Order: sequence, then structure tokens, then C-alpha cells
Amino acid sequence: MLYNAYELQRTMLSGAAAWASVGAELLSNPALPMGYFGFGPVMASALDVFAHAAAPRGKPAFGIDTVTTGGQSFPVTESIVLRRPFGDLLRFTHPGLPKDAPKLLVVAPMSGHFATLLRGTVARMLESSEVYITDWADAKLVPADAGRFDLDDYIDYVIGFVEHIGPGTHMLAVCQPSVPAFAAAAIMGKQQHPCRPATLTMMGGPVDTREAPTSVNDVAMQQPLSWFENNVIATVPLTYPGAGRKVYPGFLQLAGFMAMNLGNHMMSHYGMFKHLVEGDGEGAGATKAFYDEYRSVCDMTADYYLQTIEHVFQKHSLPKGEFVHRGERIDPAAIRDTALLAVEGERDDISGIGQTKAALKLATHLPDSSKKYHLAENVGHYGIFNGSKWRTRIAPILEDWMRQHARKPEEAAA
Repeated sequence: MLYNAYELQRTMLSGAAAWASVGAELLSNPALPMGYFGFGPVMASALDVFAHAAAPRGKPAFGIDTVTTGGQSFPVTESIVLRRPFGDLLRFTHPGLPKDAPKLLVVAPMSGHFATLLRGTVARMLESSEVYITDWADAKLVPADAGRFDLDDYIDYVIGFVEHIGPGTHMLAVCQPSVPAFAAAAIMGKQQHPCRPATLTMMGGPVDTREAPTSVNDVAMQQPLSWFENNVIATVPLTYPGAGRKVYPGFLQLAGFMAMNLGNHMMSHYGMFKHLVEGDGEGAGATKAFYDEYRSVCDMTADYYLQTIEHVFQKHSLPKGEFVHRGERIDPAAIRDTALLAVEGERDDISGIGQTKAALKLATHLPDSSKKYHLAENVGHYGIFNGSKWRTRIAPILEDWMRQHARKPEEAAA
């Protein structure tokens, strides 16, 4: 019923958004007299804001056409190099990269948004690296006969992607995937896998949520796992390829994120309204572009979501040494030569200070010279991997770390 009710509401809002868009165009049309009076522009701006907020959204495109490096602009090639039912592996490259450019796998979060949320991350690292990214699928679009997808599968996908890219790969986990990426590195380290990552960078990740709990952590701890299963898990309707699959709907995740900072979101839309009234299309466009991405959400499988709640946020299985993959306990001490970089934001209200840094303590057999911690001052959660501070202050640290700990092919077999 939950999903069906949402679909009904979405259909109604889609129609209203279309009419509002038409009204905004009419009221702002310079050929009509109402466009020259105060009432016209104000009403047109209000309708435009409503139309943008209520419009339906699909999966955005990365749209990284060019990259500028060394004072030159180069065309970017985007391709799918590996297809899997629950997520593809995308590759970004350009002719300005040297033959020995580092290969970086960006592990995107499966947390309600598409991998395109990391567009700025990919674009910046593409200046110096051949970049790959996990392009997770919208669970409602994956046919039921593709089977289940849980935390074990997520880890297997990450390992498989690293294997496909090859030895010497660097890995960057943004937010939630810090835990499964760390687990993948430990598993590959224990196996002395020739493709084990040369470096693993974790940014704003909930490795140990007992450190500086945030409101997100509190919500996960306040209710038993059965509450989440009974109240936020829904069945995909018949109108989608994944009909019958149990999912945590993206629209619920978006509602939760919006509610966390409702005042800020309201002020952002009010600012958009003022820009439109003043005829500042560029100012309004920046806000629209952000919310086009922010409101583009996807579903995740119930198995994966519930296991993440249980093991990451409630049981703290990884820091307690109780995290299991395919029946075998994961040993963080098995990470012996994958250099770890932990990055946290001083103003992060999703992953508190210390939660990501905890990963460095877990890797007890890794030399201190292969561990690094960086606290980004005056940076919130989103700013860790997007925006000017990411581009100018954080990305250079990551690039330097990758250079310091590049692994030669012969070292991978050792």
C-alpha cells in the first residue's frame, strides 16, 4: 500500500507540475502584458518553484564531456566496462592521461541516490586518474528473477570490480560503502589477492558509529530491526520490472534527508524564488541543478538495507570483530599493504568525527606510514566529495596519497 499510495501521489503531482510550468511560461511571456507587472513575475516565479519541486525525475546522466588539465581541455570518454544485474562498472578516461596514470575505483553509496551524486568527485579525479565508478541499479528496475542482493553481494561486487580493473587499483569509498570496501580490502588482503587495492580512501564513512553519534545514527538505534522491516520496507508495484521485490524506497530516504535540514531546504527554495523574481536565471539555475540531482532517488533491496542497519548501525559488527562475509569472519588485521586514508568533515552531520578514523585503528598489522587521517575544516558531509573545498583542498591530498603508495605489478604478487 505504501508504494501504491506514493505512485498515486506522484501521478497527481506530475500533472500539477506540468500545468504549473505552463502557467509560469505564460505569466513570464514578454508578449503578454501581465509579464510587465509585479503580480505576473511573482506568480510566475512561485509556479516555477512548485513545478521544479513536483516534477518527476529519472536517473541523471553524468554529463562529463570535457576535463581541463595542464591548461588543456580534453574530451572525456564514458563507457560501461562490466555489466551486472545490480550495478555496472563505468569507466571514464581522456587522451590527456599518461599511459601510467593511476586507476581509481570510486565506490558509490547505495543509499537512495544514484552514483551521479558523485559527479564532482569523478570529474576532479579524472584530471589525473583513469576513473571507474560503481553505477548501482535502481532495485525496482531489476527483475525479480535476478535474485536477491545483500551486504555479502555488495562486497562480492566490489571485489569483482577491483579484479576487473586489475592490480595496483586504488579505491575510494564515499560515505556508506566505507564499511563494505574496508571488508573487501581485508578479504583480498587475507587471500594475498594480486588485485588487492594499493590504497583505500574512506570519506565520511560509518565505520564505527559509536564515535560521535549523529541524528542518523540515533534513528537507527531507537527502533529494533523488526520496526524497520515492518514500517519502511515496501513491495515494488506491478508497473515496474522489479514487481514483487521487497525494497527500501528511495522516496522514503529522500524524505528523511529533507526532514533533517528542512529549514535549510526551505530557505534554498525561497532563495530560488527571489532569484526568479529578480530575473537572475543563473542564480536560480544553480539551486535547480542541485535539487535535480538531490531529488533523483532510487530504491535499494530490503536485504541490503536491513543488513546495513543491523550490522553497521546497531551491532557495530566491524569494529567489534564480528562482521562476517559468506560465513567467514572478516579480519581487519589482514590489511597489511593496502594504504588507508581516512577523511572526515568537521561539520559532517551524517557521519560524526571519529567514525571513519576508527578504520585506521582496526588495521593493526598495517604500518603507521601506510595510515593517514585528514580532518577537513569547515566542511560538511556533501562538501567532502563535492564543491570547491573538495577540488582544491581534499582531492590533492588523495592524489598525493595515491602517488606515495602506488603498487608495481611485481609487488602485488608478493
